[in-house]
Amino acid sequence: MRNTTALVATALSLAIAAPATAQDSTDPIRITTHDWTGQIVNATILAEVLKEAGYNTELVQADYIAQFAGLKTGDLTVGVEIWETTGREAMDEAVASGDVINMGEGGMTAVEEWWYPAYMEERCPGLPDWEALNACASEFSTPETAPFGRYLGGPVTWGGFDDERVEALGMDFEVVHAGTDAALFAELESAYQRQAPIVLWLYSPHWAPAKYEGSFVEFPPYSAECYNDPSVGINPNAAYDCGKPTGPIWKVAWAGIDEKWPGAAEIIREYTLTNDEMGALVSSIDLDGVSVEDAAAGWMSANEATWQAWIN
Repeated sequence: MRNTTALVATALSLAIAAPATAQDSTDPIRITTHDWTGQIVNATILAEVLKEAGYNTELVQADYIAQFAGLKTGDLTVGVEIWETTGREAMDEAVASGDVINMGEGGMTAVEEWWYPAYMEERCPGLPDWEALNACASEFSTPETAPFGRYLGGPVTWGGFDDERVEALGMDFEVVHAGTDAALFAELESAYQRQAPIVLWLYSPHWAPAKYEGSFVEFPPYSAECYNDPSVGINPNAAYDCGKPTGPIWKVAWAGIDEKWPGAAEIIREYTLTNDEMGALVSSIDLDGVSVEDAAAGWMSANEATWQAWIN
């Protein structure tokens, strides 16, 4: 999902003259940004589309899960990426409160799971099965985690229940959370170049699964009951004893958006990006050094017919 070197550290105001329709407020539509590249460029493109439609927007940095507190009160307006894999529970709770609404799928399909490089299959026969991984946990250990294997998770703010799953499945692994998106992928690059043992959080849409040869670990199949009912799954005393869900990346908004910005709400519901588009955008930023703003501008230039249809 994520590169903090591209992080918008302060609110970015995109002030413009007047809203597209007379009934829409001139107050800023506050779109959240988080700590991974794809989400930031996604939010930036949506802000640019709304700007072209005549709206005043702000990009506001917020934690991924904690953003729902601001969305409930209306201090924040729109979240463009709620991943089915990690954010569904928080989204459902917020929508159930009546203060947040689901604005539909954002066009991308999310996969987030433990991942290992292909060269580890010689050292750990039986991969990608999770039980094979656990049987050779020592192959993934470090001086800090020995005798346990080391799993490099994403920043704590991403959620994901990795710690709970390790405990529920009785895995001989210690979860170590990367501090940032950039640190996560810097460690992957270093390990891959050295053919060093590593198992870590990887996700798609992103450039990494295309750049590096490897596979996602296969855990027991996900079910909602596995997450919510400890009696379901291979451990009858614990939840989260299964893999992560896959599915859409959703858009959400403060429940007052349709009344305050009805025209903008229609645009946000129409707005989508594909996995391929996102992969290309993140690759250009993370690997080629293009700025978030320039990448967004390039997308706007190349897809004018698409976004013009959203605002007309």
